[in-house]
Amino acid sequence: MLYQLEPKLLWQHFQQICRIPHPSYHEEALIQQLEQFADQQQLEHFRDRAGNLIIRKPASPGCEQAPGVILQSHVDMVPQRADDSDHDFQRDPIRPRIVEGWVHATGTTLGADNGIGVAASLAALQSKELRHGPLEALFTINEESGMDGAKGLEPGRLQGQLLLNLDSEQEGELYVGCAGGIDVTARLSLQREAVKPGQTGLQLIVRGLAGGHSGLDIHLGRGNANRLLAELLQELGQRFDLQLVDVRGGTLRNAIARRAEAMITLPGAQLTDFRTELSRLKEALIERFKSAEPQLAIGLLEEPLSDEAALDNASTQRLLNAILSCPHGVERMHPELDGVVETSNNLAAVRLTETAAELQCLARSAVETQRDRLCQRIEQSLAPFGAHCEFDGAYPGWSPELDAPLLATLQQVHQQQFGQPAEVMVIHAGLECGLLQAAYPDWQMISFGPTICFPHSPGEKVEIASVERFWGYLGAVLKALAD
Repeated sequence: MLYQLEPKLLWQHFQQICRIPHPSYHEEALIQQLEQFADQQQLEHFRDRAGNLIIRKPASPGCEQAPGVILQSHVDMVPQRADDSDHDFQRDPIRPRIVEGWVHATGTTLGADNGIGVAASLAALQSKELRHGPLEALFTINEESGMDGAKGLEPGRLQGQLLLNLDSEQEGELYVGCAGGIDVTARLSLQREAVKPGQTGLQLIVRGLAGGHSGLDIHLGRGNANRLLAELLQELGQRFDLQLVDVRGGTLRNAIARRAEAMITLPGAQLTDFRTELSRLKEALIERFKSAEPQLAIGLLEEPLSDEAALDNASTQRLLNAILSCPHGVERMHPELDGVVETSNNLAAVRLTETAAELQCLARSAVETQRDRLCQRIEQSLAPFGAHCEFDGAYPGWSPELDAPLLATLQQVHQQQFGQPAEVMVIHAGLECGLLQAAYPDWQMISFGPTICFPHSPGEKVEIASVERFWGYLGAVLKALAD
């Protein structure tokens, strides 16, 4: 199906990428496929000590003295599926489909982030028509769940001086800076007690939320399933003798929570009134989020009880108060860049064990001091409930260099290709450029790409026409840098 789209070479590679499962931490099969491709094309290739793959292509005739260019993309994808999907991301292929000029997946994330960048790099390595200087393609591992490849990039192995990161998601924009981030894990100790006699087991579910990228979509006012579930439980707990057995919500730190569910128990005599009150609260939430979350749904299912132990009342209140007190959303807009988020936090996931609860967050900021202040605020917000916070996996932001010659060249090419300059942007998401610069401080870097909407959610889609323009622009940039 995708083979019929233009540019054919790029879409052929993307179709092949979709066939090979490649969520974070499970990229090996795809990397092996890329190595086989390099062998077929008789191109030099190797992995560095972090596991990143580098493929080299000689310069076009007459361009041997041009500065070397690195095309960089990451090979992993975010595994998110719709509530009614049984997709296994470690086994099943992604099933793309075309709808009104866009490529979607069927019930899952598409992996256009960053599969389109990977496909573009492969197409450039294979193309006989592009004119370019010495070319290297850098395929990094595990970007979405820790940026491990970028963090471990081995200095001295790459020869180029100019890096084109192909991991941006809005056509017509050149990204010259990005936010840094840090993982925050808050743990609360909990006590349990026996379920009271005569209780009915119930599963309360919040689902149907849009979710999305915790950097790119954090300012859109979407619901967070973890917070909405906690809000419902707190309201219902004031009127009914419910006991909380389990809470589970969200999946990945860089995805806004789309679904959360709680296992509760309730006296059978209160069940009718409970359903009535839940219906009232449900209608109020749907009205509140009718614009941002038109698919919001709240369900209640009876569940048989076995040997469950419930949280005692004090633990239940501490947990719900902690979830509702944890900062989520935009903390600060950028004071100098209109419409750009500077600092935010995503309350990504909530998990319970027998003795503890774990709240997982991803805090982002373009300014390191603001990121640290946010971490302090998270810690202070959760301390009254007995939470202990751990901070891990910090990665730096990428500071703009607006006078870089590479930016001037890309702007000139954009003007020639499209009759207008590109917008120069700083993105509130974690690109790998800041980490890559630690290993190669002299690189000039810019990030760009086609239009991809709703990454990190099952609604992810990529605009077909923008991919064709992106490919044409990439080819023109390589030619300009070689001449």
